[in-house]
Amino acid sequence: MKSYTIQEINDFLNGELIGSTDQHIDGPEELQKAKTNHITFIGSTKYVKYWADSKACAAIVNANIKIEPDDKRALIIVPNADLAMAKILELFNPPAPEFELDIHPTAVVHETATIGEGSKIGANCYVGKNVVLGKGVTLYPNVCVFDETIIGDQTIAWSGTVIRERCIIGSHCIFHTNVSIGADGFGYRPSDDGRGLVKIPQIGNVIIGHFVEIGANSCVDRAKFSSTIVGDGCKIDNLVQVAHNSVMGRSCIMAGHSGLAGSVTLGDGVIIGGSASIKDHTTIHSGATVGAGSGVMNDVAAGQTVLGYPAQDAKKMLKQWVAMRRLTK
Repeated sequence: MKSYTIQEINDFLNGELIGSTDQHIDGPEELQKAKTNHITFIGSTKYVKYWADSKACAAIVNANIKIEPDDKRALIIVPNADLAMAKILELFNPPAPEFELDIHPTAVVHETATIGEGSKIGANCYVGKNVVLGKGVTLYPNVCVFDETIIGDQTIAWSGTVIRERCIIGSHCIFHTNVSIGADGFGYRPSDDGRGLVKIPQIGNVIIGHFVEIGANSCVDRAKFSSTIVGDGCKIDNLVQVAHNSVMGRSCIMAGHSGLAGSVTLGDGVIIGGSASIKDHTTIHSGATVGAGSGVMNDVAAGQTVLGYPAQDAKKMLKQWVAMRRLTK
């Protein structure tokens, strides 16, 4: 078990240490659950009231929050407690599961596949024809990578992930359990006789940039033609749908249960709240935010925040909600 003194942690964070504690710290924990061997964090004034009753021996605190240490407990003052806690979590992060063999004997790797130096392939994986894995790629057990896919250096795919044929994946990506990349887009048209539906072939692929993270059970569908694109640095939560021919710019965020219909375009730094739905062929420009549960039917301007169903400017929507409450009274 990892353990650190308060001075070692402060040196790691380069913060301002106020007070002291002799207690060795075995890990971080939230204020109300912390034990005496834990360090906690206070990033908002609304949590200050819990400090007095917390058993934590130390806390990481935003510099703009006024709080006093007490006997045998310490504070580390930092500009941003959330970012500092992220560093602490990395410090205490347990090691990843280990591979006894770089390529497990039950893995099926096509003879034409290229496997980069230091890559690891777990039990029951499938690596298809002409696949290229960069250096240090990790495929945990039961991952499938189909023909002619390219995966960049240091990318990790957790168990159950399926990457379909001809996809291009950047470096330092993380795909969590059961991610689907490159499945057919949802395309159908009524048949000429009106008695059924005709499937529209999906012959494109998926291109994913560098440092992208995709949560468990999320789907990025292949394009009808051309490519579905997820830009560098995008972070996608669990249970998210990115439909065919959608394009995400750099460093976009999509929270759980949200979804993009076909041919949606996101600029850079767009934030999509949980359970939000974006209509097909819609453009959300750079820096815009879509509130949780919203339904976007029209383009959203750069930097704008929209809310509601159908979504509109957040300030206008909040005024409407206030007016509706007044009517009910």
